[in-house]
Amino acid sequence: MSLLKFLFAAILTFIWVVLLNFSPAALPYVGKSFSNSALASMPPMGKFLNPFNGFWQNAEVLHPSLPKKNVLEQLQAPVKVVYDDRLVPHIFAENDNDLYFMQGYVTAQLRLWQMEFQTHASAGRLSEIVGKKAINYDREQRHKGMITAAENALNALNTNSTTKNIVQAYTQGVNAYINSLSYKTMPFEYKLLNYQPEPWTPLKSALLLKYMADDLTGGDNDLEMTNAYKLLGNTDFNALFPDFPKGIDPIIPVDADADFQAIASPKQPQAPKDTLPKTPTTNHPDENILQDLLNDSTTSLLPLPHRRKPEPSLGSNNWAVAPSKTATGQAILCNDPHLGLNLPSIWFEIQLHSPNVNVYGVSLPGSPCVVIGFNENITWGVTNGSRDVKDWYKIQFKNAARKEYKYNNAWKKTTQRIETIKVRFADALQDTVIYTDFGPIVYDYEDNKNKNLAMHWKALDQSDELLTFYQLNRAANYDDYVNALKHYECPAQNFAYADAAGNIAIWQQGKFPLKWRQQGKFLLDSTFSGNEWQSYIPQSHNPHVKNPERGFISSANQHPTDSLYPYYYNGNFEYYRNRRLNQQLVMAQDITVQDMKDLQTDNYNLQAAESLKALLGYIDTTNLNKEELNTYHILNSWDFFNNPDLIAPSMYKLFWGILVNNLWDELKTPDSNTPLLLPKSYITNQLLVLQPNSKFMDIKSTPQKETATELVQISFKQAVDSLQNWADATKNDRTWAAFKGTDVRHLARIPALGIENINVGGDAGILNAVTPTNGPSWRMIVAIGNKTEAFGVYPGGQSGNPGSRYYTNFMEKWIAGDYFNLLFMKDEQNIEAAKVLTTQTFSPN
Repeated sequence: MSLLKFLFAAILTFIWVVLLNFSPAALPYVGKSFSNSALASMPPMGKFLNPFNGFWQNAEVLHPSLPKKNVLEQLQAPVKVVYDDRLVPHIFAENDNDLYFMQGYVTAQLRLWQMEFQTHASAGRLSEIVGKKAINYDREQRHKGMITAAENALNALNTNSTTKNIVQAYTQGVNAYINSLSYKTMPFEYKLLNYQPEPWTPLKSALLLKYMADDLTGGDNDLEMTNAYKLLGNTDFNALFPDFPKGIDPIIPVDADADFQAIASPKQPQAPKDTLPKTPTTNHPDENILQDLLNDSTTSLLPLPHRRKPEPSLGSNNWAVAPSKTATGQAILCNDPHLGLNLPSIWFEIQLHSPNVNVYGVSLPGSPCVVIGFNENITWGVTNGSRDVKDWYKIQFKNAARKEYKYNNAWKKTTQRIETIKVRFADALQDTVIYTDFGPIVYDYEDNKNKNLAMHWKALDQSDELLTFYQLNRAANYDDYVNALKHYECPAQNFAYADAAGNIAIWQQGKFPLKWRQQGKFLLDSTFSGNEWQSYIPQSHNPHVKNPERGFISSANQHPTDSLYPYYYNGNFEYYRNRRLNQQLVMAQDITVQDMKDLQTDNYNLQAAESLKALLGYIDTTNLNKEELNTYHILNSWDFFNNPDLIAPSMYKLFWGILVNNLWDELKTPDSNTPLLLPKSYITNQLLVLQPNSKFMDIKSTPQKETATELVQISFKQAVDSLQNWADATKNDRTWAAFKGTDVRHLARIPALGIENINVGGDAGILNAVTPTNGPSWRMIVAIGNKTEAFGVYPGGQSGNPGSRYYTNFMEKWIAGDYFNLLFMKDEQNIEAAKVLTTQTFSPN
């Protein structure tokens, strides 16, 4: 009997062990019932919980277990990798092939899951990992042409032997690491989400670069602008959405002289007379939407399904001050790109050293070279150019088959790309993307009235941005810097520069279409070629300045030039950070590195400083209750700094938001699918201060006619109630950090692997531009000269492993506005033993 019990227990244990080594969705008969639930993505619990091979092996007590001696037969010579006490790798190779091979290997060693997940997101392949919930995201990525964009970029990379070779070497390094993995050493997220890495390819590196291009230039307001024009008419539209608002402070100083002779811009073309015979099947019901498109009088507004658009607070700051303004007589360059706050962090800190290069900075995990950094001679940093390089065209197809479209009084053939979207725990989907000469048809959903919209986006064209960074890494002077920029096309960036000789400069670099006035600001007619991009602004005519008289250069996503620039452009520009930055730099003398640290983390709210006094002046304090009067006094005594422990910034943010909502009710429609754009806060503030009796002050839902006085009073009372209701509902105090709620989220949005509600100030429009989900992703300050000093920090840590102390060990300093000294080694011997965490050596045999 006891034997039978033993056998029964043994059999039951065996079955249990076997079952635990399958995920629920993989089990026969029951898998389908799990496929639509959270259990579908559960890992095989037996493997996952195994103390010898499961997730326990991802826990690091002190630092990663990095093998000290390694044989990699792909190498041509020995390579040494020194990890400093922050886990920053300093790679010393005897040739460039080995250098980039090891950059790929080392980056994958610490960030493999992030590298692959981001390229899956770029390619529209997230459904392969997380299942059905990502299908719409994947479809949109495919329809935007992200894979086509990466293929075009790869073609450009391959035409240049330099970039072709370094991408291939990087790819081989990543794959050498992947091939060394077992389940035991697999990154944590692969175990948790129950899948395995696939081989790295050069296309993946190109996808990563296009992922960044989409993040930085993926926004557009063409349909919103078209609707606003239709709704407002010419006069009001131009007043509320001017190309050059009054009082802007552009990147290029207004007193700087242009060093080029402008070429002629094209004139707005006239559509040719239609000679094609009318066909009953030609027109979609809304096909006449382009007729008199911008006339004040008529046509309905353009609907569109909800679109994922880049976070509007994405931006950056960079500047450089000349030796004449610094305490040491060295030029100082500063940069802090504002991107998504994610874990693992978007950047990977690294030093690359070979006989041909010695550079330090941050790289993008998945791509070779340093993107922002410095060498012994120069330093550079980037901000987003914010110019519009994406135009939309209404396509008129011959019939429902969409095989031909109208173009210059003829029918032109389309091409089709069949996209297969693999879906985890479900059948694969096939989707057809239609391509025209303008670009892909992005929106073609059956419930979308305006479904035939083609997108011309500069990022879809062939270009080799990697060559720019390869050459910047090696640049020795201003001429090298300028020559490196000539290869850079998209996403447009403001490249700030300083060198050891004391020069400072800035170029806005990109390949910009030469447009007629307002071309691309509104939806365009595709039926004739005159609306296409005809040519490009010469690269040497891009906005730039070297050693300006004021002693500094700067950019913070504002207009690159004033209205006298001879070429038309439009974009989504910033109006507060840049002016605060320039105000401070104009006044500053004997500048120190500490001054620059303080400026990068400055919480001063210039918008509040320019608006709040006027707003409070409209309020009748005799008509306030006790709580409202207390709020009034708190705001009235505020010094306009958005520090985390203050209540006033929370009050102002909510007050302003409600006021804007009430003010611009004219620009809202009952249909949530109708895209509309509100005027910038800068324009709104000017209207409130200078035109208190404007017709826009009226609240449409009330019978009486309001002025700014009534509008502000109503909005203020609503804001006081709303803030208290929020505090009661959330059980939070009303301090700015609590109200703003900044999170550093895990890339896969796994809450336990992120950090929530960090205690930090700032906001969009403030130099310390920390919003709920975005912020300074890398703060860098370099004082360059005979004795270069560099400082930096980013939110997160070098390791992508949530079980490592190096996953978030930079966060405390980043939150506090503190920095690390960056260890720039002249050679592999030039390092204190106390600064060395560990060393890896690699050899071909």
